[in-house]
Amino acid sequence: MPQAGKNLKYLRKLRGWTQEEFANKLKIKRSLLGAYEEERAEPRIEVLEIVGNIFKFSLDELLLKDLANQKAGTYLDKRRMLKMGSTVAEIQFVPVKAAAGYLAGFADPDFIDELNTFTLPMLSAGEYRAFEIVGDSMLPTPSGSVIVGERVEALDEIKTSNTYIVISRSEGIVYKRVLKSNRSKNKITLVSDNPQYEPYQVNTEDVLELWQAQMIISKANVQQRWDVNSLASLVNTLQDQVSTLKKKMN
Repeated sequence: MPQAGKNLKYLRKLRGWTQEEFANKLKIKRSLLGAYEEERAEPRIEVLEIVGNIFKFSLDELLLKDLANQKAGTYLDKRRMLKMGSTVAEIQFVPVKAAAGYLAGFADPDFIDELNTFTLPMLSAGEYRAFEIVGDSMLPTPSGSVIVGERVEALDEIKTSNTYIVISRSEGIVYKRVLKSNRSKNKITLVSDNPQYEPYQVNTEDVLELWQAQMIISKANVQQRWDVNSLASLVNTLQDQVSTLKKKMN
């Protein structure tokens, strides 16, 4: 593996990550990453697969090509290298009208490259995507909000009760809180902030992508208002749902 270690070091520096940060993403010790980069050890295939998923390179490219000296040939190559080297995260935006197309084209670089993009200077380097949501299931987050999420590479990285954009074959694109089951690793529970909506489960094998919510962008002067009776009813419903969920998960 003459190029793998050099490529790991090059890609890490391209993103501006420390060895500690990159090692955490690869689920290995910093010292082991150092050994890879200094070519004192050969990276394991499973580590290279994670690197490939993050940077969208094949194993052959990581193993055989000198990425630092590779000239970007095609338009997509240039776009990919520009995005990886950018210190400001470039965010592709998926509006509601593009949701159906996204389910079919989320893994197609040509489709993703055609999405409109924007940047937010407060976000660190990483892979982000923004999704427009509709409906009242996540109130008080209003319908029409844009959720900016950071890619989650594996289901075991889920932080229970946090909010995510979940893309699945069965449910499409939804914005929910995600709970991991103690009984089954084959299902996750999706919970709405609006307790009028019942929680439901999704098979993990149906999950295509996960994006952990980092920011919510909403229109100014748009605020959901509740009356006291409605709030009391919602609190009671939420308490009942939490009790039921705890019993099921334990």
